[in-house]
Amino acid sequence: MGDTPAPITAAAGPLRRDPAPVRRAGDVGAARRAVPAWVWALPPVALLALVFLYPLALVVRESLAPGAYAAVFASEAFREALVTTVWLAVASTAGCLVLGFVLAVVVAFVPFPGGKAVSKFIDVFLSFPSFLITLALLFVYGTVGMANGLWTDVTGAATGPFHFLTTPWGVLLAEVTYFTPFVMRPLLAAFSQMETAQLEVASSLGARPLRIVRRVILPEALPALAAGGSLVLVMCLNEFGIVLFTGAKGVTTLPMLVYGKAILESDYAAACVVAVVNVAISVGLYSLYRVVSRRAGA
Repeated sequence: MGDTPAPITAAAGPLRRDPAPVRRAGDVGAARRAVPAWVWALPPVALLALVFLYPLALVVRESLAPGAYAAVFASEAFREALVTTVWLAVASTAGCLVLGFVLAVVVAFVPFPGGKAVSKFIDVFLSFPSFLITLALLFVYGTVGMANGLWTDVTGAATGPFHFLTTPWGVLLAEVTYFTPFVMRPLLAAFSQMETAQLEVASSLGARPLRIVRRVILPEALPALAAGGSLVLVMCLNEFGIVLFTGAKGVTTLPMLVYGKAILESDYAAACVVAVVNVAISVGLYSLYRVVSRRAGA
């Protein structure tokens, strides 16, 4: 018999293809560096120019109509609106800083039932529209609100004594009520990072609560106060809904004047002039506030 042929065995291993070249992080970085930086900056800059800069440029161009600035600056209505806007914004910011700091200290350092719920509610409050808060105040203190209704029921008078919502003080109350949580939110975040050992040491040394607040808590709160205050200042300068919904006919701010000139009078050149002035004041006061805050150690 002949020899049986040996069986054909498989190869030592499966046939393997050469692995694809792996791109290293350095290669990717080199490829990105090969593209000029302005190419990456072009899309966001183009989007910003289209959405913001172009409409702003149209407003500025419209405001440059012959004699527009002179006519607006000579108007008594503009001067009154300018003064009203600035003092309301400054007073509202001051009120929000004081009230927000006191409430934040209580929520953060004074244990009471429901403290965490109050802190969570502040986050929810930030999403409320401004006109909703003003509408709530009208239900309470309006001409036919609950306070006046209770007064007339008890005394038998024809009208109640609460009519301040249609005055600048009503606008001030509404703005302080609405914008105070915008100061509290950064303050609570800053207080949550404070070392409680500082408070314990100060208390063990005999410091009273007011001194602890003044010497320990307040210095730690200055950056958060600066951040919240600058935000509130700018928002108050440009607030429109609160003034409109309070029905304060004798209170005309710059945003209300823009609305009146553009919508009611169809004087678009004058409206654009007031809008440009409003933007300039907002940026100027915001910058001044930041400089003062930095010098104060914020």
